[in-house]
Amino acid sequence: MQSLNLAETRRVLVLGTGELGKSVLESLAALPAMKVSVLVRPVYESSHDKEKVDLVEWLKKLGIEIIYGDAADDSTETLARQFSQFDTLVSCLGFAAGPGIQVKLTEAALQSSLVRYIPWQFGVDYDAIGYGSPQPLFDEQLDVRQMLRAQSRLQWQLISTGMFTSFLFEPALGVVDIENSTVRALGDWETTVTVTTPEDIGRLTARIVAEPVGEPIIFCAGDTVTYGQLADTVENLVGRTMRREQWSVPYLKAELANNPNDAMRKYRAVFAEGAGVAWEKEHTYNVAHGIQTSTIAQWAQQHLQACCLQR
Repeated sequence: MQSLNLAETRRVLVLGTGELGKSVLESLAALPAMKVSVLVRPVYESSHDKEKVDLVEWLKKLGIEIIYGDAADDSTETLARQFSQFDTLVSCLGFAAGPGIQVKLTEAALQSSLVRYIPWQFGVDYDAIGYGSPQPLFDEQLDVRQMLRAQSRLQWQLISTGMFTSFLFEPALGVVDIENSTVRALGDWETTVTVTTPEDIGRLTARIVAEPVGEPIIFCAGDTVTYGQLADTVENLVGRTMRREQWSVPYLKAELANNPNDAMRKYRAVFAEGAGVAWEKEHTYNVAHGIQTSTIAQWAQQHLQACCLQR
């Protein structure tokens, strides 16, 4: 198995320029002895669309090299050749990239001459959840883990961070409903959930990349709370009592059975079951290394509209 020489310039390729990808790119670009590149779709190369132009300019200002390719459309062999130009691959392409992408990227990484691979496993503990969960896309994440464990050439690390902190406040999820003064528990009020902001994930990922390869699975957390504690936190922030509504596992599974293709209902059912979606913050990588991360209260104080908070 090859090993990385930390004294030399490291060549890192990042996949994805969404919220998480941008945070990882920004943090990696700030590190010394790190040459950072990003794979973007060819349409960005000559686009006059303002959003695409702004992204390219932002990447250039950070000193990030842009290479063009398409993780969805390019063949596994083509991706493997591109990956082989680098030491480390960090994928920030999540489920939105489509089914099969996680396995395809892993196959390409295994075919390449990469030394280290950090796949998109930012989220829950898929091992603890297991196959056959209410969210079928999680099964592909387990397939990726099996592929990596079955070989010894490519070094790999999985960074588990829980859900994005902002997702708890996503109206479509229905957990924190500020407008209707309601907080809902997925499962029950003692069910726990771990969350981390994309900004913190970016900082932690960059630090992990800069270190020698250590534990294959790393747990991080911005905060870990019960839904009861979440309700208390929201009440303290908004300065009023919130109506509390419990969505039990049987209720959510019945809702999913009636709407089997509804992605949000799948997530609700998984998180309500409670397995693999939370871990104690005091036992995480960030706490062990003295790295401060944003709590739910800190995130909410900064991001919720002023009109929603107590004055």
